[in-house]
Amino acid sequence: MKIINSIIILLLAIANGHAQNINWDSTYRPPSYDLRLAQFRMFPNSKNDIIFLGNSITAGVEWQELLGNPNVRNRGISGDITFGVLNRLDEVTEGQPAKVFILIGINDVARGIPDSVTSANHKRMVQYIKAHSPATKIYLQTLLPVNKDFAKHAAHYNKDEKILRINENLRKLAKEEQVELIDLYPKFLNNSDKLVDKYTYDGLHLTAEGYKRWAAVLKEYNAL
Repeated sequence: MKIINSIIILLLAIANGHAQNINWDSTYRPPSYDLRLAQFRMFPNSKNDIIFLGNSITAGVEWQELLGNPNVRNRGISGDITFGVLNRLDEVTEGQPAKVFILIGINDVARGIPDSVTSANHKRMVQYIKAHSPATKIYLQTLLPVNKDFAKHAAHYNKDEKILRINENLRKLAKEEQVELIDLYPKFLNNSDKLVDKYTYDGLHLTAEGYKRWAAVLKEYNAL
């Protein structure tokens, strides 16, 4: 599926006033992208599948075991961005899954992609899934906070305003498109508005306790 090209990027940049200063790359794909996508394509599909779609934060746990559900499928690719997810949505929808949980965008923030572009990509994801797998229930999840005290992922830190804007846009998108929203962000904050220390080992990725918290939030929303 070829939905990303230079013409689209240029139009998005112009629309958001960035035509004179494009310093981000929509074509970036992490080193493991091709291998992981090839693996995903060879796995069998079922209409009972529950897809967790995203980057390394999604990829970092065995969801089937965490949730005790054999129908759960992990479709996280470490380092992925919203453009990478858009490029592989056909693999997600081809089996007409029961549910898709989307958490993607923090690497867009780190790589300098404008939050308006990230939010536009979120909308394109929702609309693509609706068009190609209309029975699938879609869950948008807000981006998690980060914690700069760990000083291990500098590109992701000190961009809290961008994260907040993307999350607010996700809340609006969920209402506009009438899909479910899982508001993870406030559930992971400490009193200093940072990712809770025990939930992370590097200020970005989650510990076992962090994934337990995520699973608990999903249960709070009766999403599973």
